[in-house]
Amino acid sequence: MGHTGRRTIDSHNGDPEAGDGKLQLQDVLVIETNDGKKHEYEVMAVVEDEEAGTSYGVAYSSEADEFVVTDGKGDLLEDEALAQEILDDFIVFAEESAAEER
Repeated sequence: MGHTGRRTIDSHNGDPEAGDGKLQLQDVLVIETNDGKKHEYEVMAVVEDEEAGTSYGVAYSSEADEFVVTDGKGDLLEDEALAQEILDDFIVFAEESAAEER
């Protein structure tokens, strides 16, 4: 995922108090790097883990050309192994969906 430094969520569609606090498709997260750069990430998928009762967001920034994985509220996952597993599953699912559409 190419993370350099710690990032923080700046806003959810410009208003951190909006909605019920759950991440939704097409939400925009503004994430700031340690060097002060900010990038917008659009939520491309919300992945549900029914066994654990949790959800995760997969968001992409065309400007930074990278994906990030968040918890259901939009906070970056600190467990990089779990984040990579969720991202890998998302990519496989997206590739299979694209192949079915052809």
